[in-house]
Formats: sequence, C-alpha cells, structure tokens
Amino acid sequence: MDQGSVDGVVREYDDREGVGVIDSLDTPGGCWLHYSMIDVPGRKFLFAGQLVRFTFESEVEQDGFVFRALQVRPSI
Repeated sequence: MDQGSVDGVVREYDDREGVGVIDSLDTPGGCWLHYSMIDVPGRKFLFAGQLVRFTFESEVEQDGFVFRALQVRPSI
C-alpha cells in the first residue's frame, strides 16, 4: 500500500551498494531505500543524519524491512 509524503532522517546509506535506511514516525523499524529512488539530478547520494521527505509503500518484504521508499528528496 502506498503512503503519502513524510519527513524522515537517513539512518545509514552505503554509497557503494546504493542502499540505505530512513527512520520516521510513520515507518517503525525503518524504511529501506535504493539509490534509484533518490529524486535529485546528477549523482544520487545521501548521508547519515540527513533530513529527507519521502513516499513509501508498506507491507513489503525488502531485506528484512516492511517499508520501502518510492521517492526520496533531501530536505532544504
């Protein structure tokens, strides 16, 4: 099920693997993310502690997470 846009904080991001986790009140346990979902021009990279706004889907199984990011944008 797709969810609306929410605010979160990047818990971790592995630039080599292109995957990471976002924490928010709406995604208990964390939300898995793939670099292809980062909505910025050029090189797609996030860092731990970075504030983001994102949409996600729930009730999925992705590397042990039940939430998966669909679109992620760094907050300004």
